[in-house]
Amino acid sequence: MGVGLLGGLFSKFKQGLKRTQELVLAPLGRLLGLRRLDAAQLEELEDLLLQADLGVTAVEQLMARLRSELKGGTEIDAKAILKEELLRILRQRPAQPFVAQGTQVVLLVGVNGVGKTTTLGKLAALLKTRGESVLVVAGDTFRAAAIDQLELWGQRAGVPVIRNQMGGDPAAIAFDGATSALAKGTSWVLIDTAGRLHTKDHLMKELDKIHRSLQKVIPDAPHRVLLVLDATTGQNGLHQAETFARVAGVTDLVLTKLDGSAKGGVVVPILDRLKLPIAFVGVGEGVDDLIPFEAEAFVDSLLDG
Repeated sequence: MGVGLLGGLFSKFKQGLKRTQELVLAPLGRLLGLRRLDAAQLEELEDLLLQADLGVTAVEQLMARLRSELKGGTEIDAKAILKEELLRILRQRPAQPFVAQGTQVVLLVGVNGVGKTTTLGKLAALLKTRGESVLVVAGDTFRAAAIDQLELWGQRAGVPVIRNQMGGDPAAIAFDGATSALAKGTSWVLIDTAGRLHTKDHLMKELDKIHRSLQKVIPDAPHRVLLVLDATTGQNGLHQAETFARVAGVTDLVLTKLDGSAKGGVVVPILDRLKLPIAFVGVGEGVDDLIPFEAEAFVDSLLDG
């Protein structure tokens, strides 16, 4: 990744992690600047990292390494060790770049309220700014608001939207979208799906039907399934996320509302627990505030503020 682009992502992450920095990690710099830490300072550091929602597993691994390296009174670079450990976790599952080869179909899944429809609109705008052709499909036919919201995002992004009436068959509209995109040589088909699905069985049946409809048109579709998660829920949303990841064939994660959370470190346990790459994060309300996840830019902005 180019230096300029990396710098731009650092700036965006810095903006998105501002609340985490101000409310949780402000004292971290003092501790990370020390070459030796006593027991009380180590405990304080551990508490701060847990407050940032980095997760028990990651924090325990980090603290074990710090204590090991501090044995014998040697000096350490705590900040470098923390950065190294975080990057080790975050690079376990690197996201594949969004590159169109023929017509690519992307499903967005997740419960209502996580910002799924907004994320789809922002992703459409991001791909459009790269000069690629995009078609949006309003597949959440259970909510009239979701259909209308996507219409507005389509207008903002300058991309066409295929919609049906509320209560229509999501699989049928997905089929129509894939057929239209294939005929026109459109690079990306982005399909919204319903979040208000009450049981695992219902979720599986609905998504399986959509998959089968798409594959009648494009045999290897969908090419990506993005699970959208709300960062402000912290680790509370992980159980729900695991269910979706198991039954929906999720390939990537999108973390929204990072700017509204004081627990920006939740990126770490989410990736570590779900073992799925994070493709994008949302760091604001603007159309350009959905950015590709880059581990180094994230860690630098988290620790450097």
